[in-house]
Amino acid sequence: MSASWHDIIESQSFVSGKMRLIPWRICRETAEMAGISPREVELWACRNGICPSRYERSIGTLGLEGQARLLSSRVAVAGCGGLGGWIIEILARTGVGKIVVADGDVFSDNNLNRQMLCDENSIGKSKAMAAKARAQAVNGAVEITAWNEFLTPDNADRILSGCQLAVDALDGNNARSILLSACRKLEIPMVHGAIGGFWGQCCVLLPEDTPPWELASGADKGIEQLTGNPPFTPMFIASIEAAEAIRLIAGIGESLRKLLWCDLKNHEYYKVELGTKGVIRN
Repeated sequence: MSASWHDIIESQSFVSGKMRLIPWRICRETAEMAGISPREVELWACRNGICPSRYERSIGTLGLEGQARLLSSRVAVAGCGGLGGWIIEILARTGVGKIVVADGDVFSDNNLNRQMLCDENSIGKSKAMAAKARAQAVNGAVEITAWNEFLTPDNADRILSGCQLAVDALDGNNARSILLSACRKLEIPMVHGAIGGFWGQCCVLLPEDTPPWELASGADKGIEQLTGNPPFTPMFIASIEAAEAIRLIAGIGESLRKLLWCDLKNHEYYKVELGTKGVIRN
C-alpha cells in the first residue's frame, strides 16, 4: 500500500517554474486512502523534491529541506491570547507539523481589540480549544494538542514533552519563569516575547541564558498595566517570535540571542545585550 500512495503523489505532481508541485487536496485524499496522516504525506513529498501546493510561496525562503524540518517538528506555544493567537496562526500556515498549545483562560470582552482567536461569539469560551479549532481549519495537516490549563510547575514538563522548542506568549514573568525552567530541564530553546502599549520585545533564550526579566525589576507585570495593548503591537511581536521559532527549526541564520526592543511609536529599534550584571544597549 505504501508504494501505491508514493506513486500517486509522484504521478499527480507537476512542474511549475523551477518547482515540482502536488496539490494539497491530493495529499489529503491520498492520506485518507492510505490510512496515514496528511502530515506524513506532505513530509514525504518534501523529502522527495515535491512541494505541497500550500507551501509554494514559502519554499523560496525556507527551501524544501526547511519545510521538511518544519513538518517533522513539535513546537509548544504557552498562551493563546494576544501574542499566542497570531503565533499559532503563523506556525500553522507555515506547516509546523505538531503544535502544542496551552492556556486555561476564556475569552472576555477586552480581548476583542487584539486577539486573533476572539470574536463576538467566542466570549466565555476556551482560548486553547479555539486555538486548536483555528489551526485545524487553517492547515489540516498540522496535528494540534490543546491543554485547557494554565502552565504550572506541576504540568509544564508534561505539556512540553517531546517539543523541540517553546514559544512564550504569556502575560506575566512568573509564568515565563515556569516555562523557562521547564525548557532548561528539557534542554530546549525558548522564544520570549512581551508587549505593552507601543512597545514590545523579543529574544531567543537557550537553557544557559539569563532572561531579561531577571535583569530588570523582577516584577510579574510591566508597563502594560498602564498602557494596555492596542491591536498592532501583539501582531508585530508575534510575527517576530514566530519567525525566530521557524528559523530555529528550519536551521536558517543565527538566532536572536540579544533582546530586540521595539518602539512602534517613534520607530526606534535596539538590540540589547543580555548579561549577568545588567542590560547594555548596543
